[in-house]
Amino acid sequence: MKKTDQTYRIFIINPGSTSTKLSLFENRKNIFTTDVFHDSSVLLNFPTINDQLDYRMEVIHQFLEEDHIDLNGIDAVVGRGGGCYAIPGGIYQVDERLIEDTRATKGGLYHASMLGVQMANEIHKIYGGLCIMMDPPIVDELCDEARITGIKGVYRRAVSHALNLKATARHHAKLMGKRYEDCNFIVCHIDGGISITAHAHGRMIDGNDAGGGEGPFTPTRMGSLAITDGRRVLEGLSDEQIRDLCSQAGGLTNWFGTSNSDVIHKMVEDGDEVAGRVWDAMIYQIIKWIGMMSTPLKGKVDAILLTGGLLRFPEIGERIEESCGFIAPVFQYPGEFEQEAMAAGAMRILTGEEKLKIYPGKPVWEGFGQ
Repeated sequence: MKKTDQTYRIFIINPGSTSTKLSLFENRKNIFTTDVFHDSSVLLNFPTINDQLDYRMEVIHQFLEEDHIDLNGIDAVVGRGGGCYAIPGGIYQVDERLIEDTRATKGGLYHASMLGVQMANEIHKIYGGLCIMMDPPIVDELCDEARITGIKGVYRRAVSHALNLKATARHHAKLMGKRYEDCNFIVCHIDGGISITAHAHGRMIDGNDAGGGEGPFTPTRMGSLAITDGRRVLEGLSDEQIRDLCSQAGGLTNWFGTSNSDVIHKMVEDGDEVAGRVWDAMIYQIIKWIGMMSTPLKGKVDAILLTGGLLRFPEIGERIEESCGFIAPVFQYPGEFEQEAMAAGAMRILTGEEKLKIYPGKPVWEGFGQ
């Protein structure tokens, strides 16, 4: 890693459904991180997520003014990536083409993260600095075999918590004294959504389509179903209702009317048999998908890495280790490292350790030519 005597100031913008997480770093030191909340009753007045941009920026500018935060002379502004065309992992310059394709959800992901590059660009217009995006949810590094389905012309998508997954992998590789590109990992983000992915020498070659409802059911997502069951359950529902079951109204929410895992876990602790059975089944499905991801790596797995908010419940990590420890050592990194990952990525560009990529304006993969 290259060292520098210069202090770089890096501003991070990470939009969520009803808040935007902001951070200011000086090199790799976190000066502050805060969640700026946006009134959900106001957000509901906007027809689309893109239409929220001006309102969110107004709230953020108000926060910066009230807290006397001066961004003049900022060296880099990093916006969480959204639904542009699928691209390989890396750090990309935010330009007009990237913004246009993100607004148009060219990658098929409709989520508040699509505001990240737009908001970063608004800050960049005022204060300057490098304007970049890193490891968006639509990172696609799938091996060819992982793309094929049993329906001609229908191919699997790569949608995951790529930013946190790759950050966790890089962090653990560094602790091992190795580079991410020299390791094989199974990396799992376990929270409201769950991504379980196989990483081979710095590439995320397989994993569940976490944005499309594939994989374990989660606090908010219904997970994989047999097609016959899916047809029976989803028949008569609108596209919006089906999308909600895949993203926010399925899983534990569908079973118990809430996605609040603390509430559901308390039910388990209090002896609720249904809650206990469903909770155990969610962990079982996570374990099953971890086992599945060991085969693309041919069993050559340096470590199984767990990250995400649900690791605050100890039995999740314990049961994964009990069932999957024979594959590789299991390591836990509770929470998420998205802000730190974006700051570290900006530092790699600013110090010349990594080369900035240009968004290509087309999908990384466009078919097999037949």
